[in-house]
Amino acid sequence: MTLHRRTLISATGAALFAAAFEASAQALEKPKLTLAVGGKNLLYYLPLTIAEQLGYFKAEGLELQIVDFAGGSQALRALVGGSAEVVSGAFEHTVNMQAKGQRLRAIALMGRAPQIVFGSNPKTMPAYKTVADLKGKKIGVTAPGSSTNVMANFVLAKAGLKPSDVSFIGVGAGSGAVAAMRAGQIDAISNLDPVVSLLIRNRELNIISDTRIVAEADKVFGGPMPAGCLYLAQSFIDKHPRTVQALANAIVRANRWIQNAGPGDILKTVPESYLLGDRAVYVDAFLAAKGALSPDGLFPEAGAETARRALASIDPEIAKATLDLGAVFSNQWVKAANLRYPKG
Repeated sequence: MTLHRRTLISATGAALFAAAFEASAQALEKPKLTLAVGGKNLLYYLPLTIAEQLGYFKAEGLELQIVDFAGGSQALRALVGGSAEVVSGAFEHTVNMQAKGQRLRAIALMGRAPQIVFGSNPKTMPAYKTVADLKGKKIGVTAPGSSTNVMANFVLAKAGLKPSDVSFIGVGAGSGAVAAMRAGQIDAISNLDPVVSLLIRNRELNIISDTRIVAEADKVFGGPMPAGCLYLAQSFIDKHPRTVQALANAIVRANRWIQNAGPGDILKTVPESYLLGDRAVYVDAFLAAKGALSPDGLFPEAGAETARRALASIDPEIAKATLDLGAVFSNQWVKAANLRYPKG
């Protein structure tokens, strides 16, 4: 019985590897792609940057034009509008859009926790005590409708506050977000590294919830909450299977490289502009985020339900919708990629 099971596993692995090799050996159906991302400098999207900087996309025969937006919701709109074929964005968009009749599927995971930090501004709210104190306040997010907005909504909902009880302001994912906090233009912020680490180092942020810590993210959301990933329209996936495999291969290689990388390796590889003028802060950010980055690109099987539950808690339309959660992600491409690149 044991021998049969091992033989079956071995045969399955061999089949996946053969499929990956065959996909790479054939010409890609669509090697030139536009990829949309919201806040490319963020540690949330580090695997994308590593795959680009180390030439992993090119090695797979891909020629990517990466278009950077202020937030994930804008990157999503680029895909839906047809100006991009693939998005590097938050996993929950695949669930949200299915409820709206759009069939999207995530193909490779970059983050196994959201890495979003929600906190108050000590300058404008020195007496902050509970989330309820945020009623009537201004909250900065990367862009309205983005994953940072969803996270803020979720924290507010647990405290009995509705999205309409606060004002959301798009502040981006870089120096503009820091400036908004320092100028007192916002009373709280939902953002990611390196913005968060810079604010923390300068004591300009009081943390309310920190989902860079996987255990805390699981506690906040009640289960594994997939974060940054590559997702595409199902119609594109159906027509371009070899191209999809090439994208997954590049991200898996980047994921593996990051797990073996030290701060010095990261500093040598990412663009200088990502460092926000402070290399030490970026190192802090990398060390804080590393544990939340996916080591292998695989989606947790329970992740889609966690995302649905989080969205349903703030969106009555999703709460009453009947969804096929098995259709919003698949591990088939990253399984093949891990067999092809077992060591990065």
